[in-house]
Amino acid sequence: MNNALQDRIRGSLIGGAIGDALGYPVEFFGSKYIQAKYGERGITRLETEKYFWNEEREGKAVVSDDTQMTLFTANGLLNAKKQNVDMAYGICRAYIEWYLTQVGEKSSKFNDCWISSIPELNVRRAPGNTCMSSLCDIYNGKKPINNSKGCGGVMRVAPIPLYAAIDSRMDVEKAARLAADAAEMTHQHPLGYIPAALMAHIIYRLAQDEQPTQSSMKQYIVEGIRVLENLFFENLNDVQEMQSLAEKAIDCSENDKPDLENIMSLGEGWVGDEALVIALYCCLRHFDCFEDALIAAVNHSGDSDSTGAVTGNILGAAVGYDAIPQYYKDDLEMHDLILHMADDLYRGEVTKIYI
Repeated sequence: MNNALQDRIRGSLIGGAIGDALGYPVEFFGSKYIQAKYGERGITRLETEKYFWNEEREGKAVVSDDTQMTLFTANGLLNAKKQNVDMAYGICRAYIEWYLTQVGEKSSKFNDCWISSIPELNVRRAPGNTCMSSLCDIYNGKKPINNSKGCGGVMRVAPIPLYAAIDSRMDVEKAARLAADAAEMTHQHPLGYIPAALMAHIIYRLAQDEQPTQSSMKQYIVEGIRVLENLFFENLNDVQEMQSLAEKAIDCSENDKPDLENIMSLGEGWVGDEALVIALYCCLRHFDCFEDALIAAVNHSGDSDSTGAVTGNILGAAVGYDAIPQYYKDDLEMHDLILHMADDLYRGEVTKIYI
């Protein structure tokens, strides 16, 4: 293992949380309102001083359910490693624990995640309806049945390829499959979980690339589509739809149109495939500037926190923690906890900290 890869894991988790926190205050607003409120570029710095969702920020920019669920993915993955059980099973148990934090319940059967005691993870930050209803079904012994392709599956799976990429603990195809399985627990339309597999492939490759570039990222996207064709041969129409959108994102990143116009042509990000391709576009267009990528990712009329989170997860895996502007790190809620979880993924073991 090497320190460079540890820095990439930190960059991906912290980057995702920053994108989430940057986009969260504007998630349900149109782009014109955002510009009127924050200026022509939209929101560019983390919101730390105002009330939001009736919760005082206390000098920190709060994250949404996206980062909450990402942390539970990591905790569940590491719990499974420690307990020597199936990783998908461990992740599912962790999601149920997250669900219990959202409804204010405790269960002696689901109490493996030490982060369940963290106050910031016991508040509702606009949890997705599909995630809540599906996990409620699983908790009550029912099999969730839906046809949702919402972005609640793709926005939480970054810890899987980050863990897998260390010393190739898991090959890239297995990491992609596990990411899809984790997303499918709640989102059962193929375009609710196929994007999670593609995201995992891209993060895995970027994290292991000693000197990633915009060009190599494009290569990993194309390569990832080939992996999807093998993994989801029974859903080739959906894979082809994912491919078409991904290719459009690449094309848009190479034109001279404004970010907002390009993003609007890709969608709004409420569904998994759109959230991923908006993030891919922002990463490619602004590969050399983390700040510009996140600003583009959140200042549109769609699911700003999720597109910001996915963008931060992907580009953070390419640039690493040290390259992220310090002012974003200073203002981020749970910064030290997220960093600790990133280091646990690097070490491959779960350790508790006392805050």
